[in-house]
Amino acid sequence: MSDDILDYLVIGAGPAGLQMGHFLHRAGRDYRILEAASGPGAFFRTFPRHRTLISINKKHTGWDDPELNLRMDWNSLLSDDPDLLFTRYSDRYFPGADDLVRYLEDFAAAQGLHVTYDARVAEVARPDPGEPFRVTDEQGRTYRARHVIVATGFTRPNVPPIPGIETAELYGTHSTDPADYTDMRVLIIGKGNSAFETADNLIETAAVVHVAGPRSVRMAWRTHFVGHLRAVNNNFLDTYQLKSQNAVLDGDIRRIERRADGSYLVTVAFVRADEVTKDIPYDRVIVCTGFRFDASIFAPECRPELTINDRFPALTPAFESVNVPDLHFAGTITQSRDFKRGTSGFIHGFRYGVRALHRILEARHHGVPWPGRELPADPDALAAAVLERVNRSSALWQQFGVLADVIVPDGRGGARYLEELPVDLQGPPIGDDGHFTITLEYGPDHDAVDPFDVSVGRITQSDARRAHEGHYLHPVVRRYRGGVVEAVHHVTENLENDWTSEEVHHKPLREFFQHQSLPVSV
Repeated sequence: MSDDILDYLVIGAGPAGLQMGHFLHRAGRDYRILEAASGPGAFFRTFPRHRTLISINKKHTGWDDPELNLRMDWNSLLSDDPDLLFTRYSDRYFPGADDLVRYLEDFAAAQGLHVTYDARVAEVARPDPGEPFRVTDEQGRTYRARHVIVATGFTRPNVPPIPGIETAELYGTHSTDPADYTDMRVLIIGKGNSAFETADNLIETAAVVHVAGPRSVRMAWRTHFVGHLRAVNNNFLDTYQLKSQNAVLDGDIRRIERRADGSYLVTVAFVRADEVTKDIPYDRVIVCTGFRFDASIFAPECRPELTINDRFPALTPAFESVNVPDLHFAGTITQSRDFKRGTSGFIHGFRYGVRALHRILEARHHGVPWPGRELPADPDALAAAVLERVNRSSALWQQFGVLADVIVPDGRGGARYLEELPVDLQGPPIGDDGHFTITLEYGPDHDAVDPFDVSVGRITQSDARRAHEGHYLHPVVRRYRGGVVEAVHHVTENLENDWTSEEVHHKPLREFFQHQSLPVSV
């Protein structure tokens, strides 16, 4: 065992681990990344199974602002090197997973990150509270670190407790060759992207495909959660609604029986028919019900508390375990912070969460102040600063309602403008004397109506008085004092997200700041 104690040990060299490595490396911190596989991005060497990403790669935006371009580039990691943009690796709007693996390999190499490969972690322990963690890999090597950042992603399939499900095939291992399903009846359990991606692949060869689950299909275009069913995977819905043999079953799978001839008899309780139960025969059953975090590597004294059906670690606003100090998390496993309402499950969201975590660690442990700039406490200057940011920020755009810019009074008639803090982060650098938060958010009940229903009224882009009724993404400014929201201002939505109108955007926001005086110490 090495006697050296690292400041930071990162577990996992996927996108989140490499992103954290970049920030630690640039700051000159003492760190090490451990990766179970022989190279970075191991998850994307297998998933998605049909090798097409659902994260967009829009190269031609018409903009020359690198920050704005990141709004449409969902795969790049943050760095100072313009050559390390994913848009240089593929021209496809929905790129191939192999291109992402190649990109991550190049990112790790170009950044010179300190990664130890073939180092699958066997145990994370902390024998003495408050002392360094002791991390042991499967080869018996031991590492000690004051802070551990887990960036493993999801390493276990999320298998529902259905009797007989162990006889079914899993999304991660089933054959993706459509010829293997010719003239077969196939049941796919699950109603997310992996389920419909699998179903689309079988439309041409399978005799019948049923996609089943007890919950309604949720469309990403309506909920604005990109993990819900995406249009690129929903061709199967046409085959159902146009009566082309396939179907979506709104039912709870009660039992799976594997018969002597290798076929299945599946008991389905239909939720739309007062629990009518039916036994349905199939040739193949494939389980596509997502993934879950694996906490088995943690010793009992530092095992993190889990949440949301034990699928995710429970986290503080600082991405820290709620019950294990100095144990932080990065990447897709931070989704408990914005479960099914944000983008922390995807690179374009969690790259900014990782940056926020790094800034938190820098402030806590190295005395580095949160990046910011000084502003006069002048309503016109404050309004201009807010609109400048919301018109080009990618972080606020991607992490809508999750990350916020914050205006903090300095007590001397001025203010400091801080960028991209978790919205519910308390204490320094915010303080408790009153502050403003700036977020981009969808309107209340934005998913309650069909966005393509033209009979549903929408506010006009010139009606600033009704800005709070807007369903589409728009800036929201809140005034806090003593942890309580005292006032809220909505900047009216805009079709092209261009909040530059003096009359519609700047003037109402300036008037809002005029009515919200900043405290000045005496």
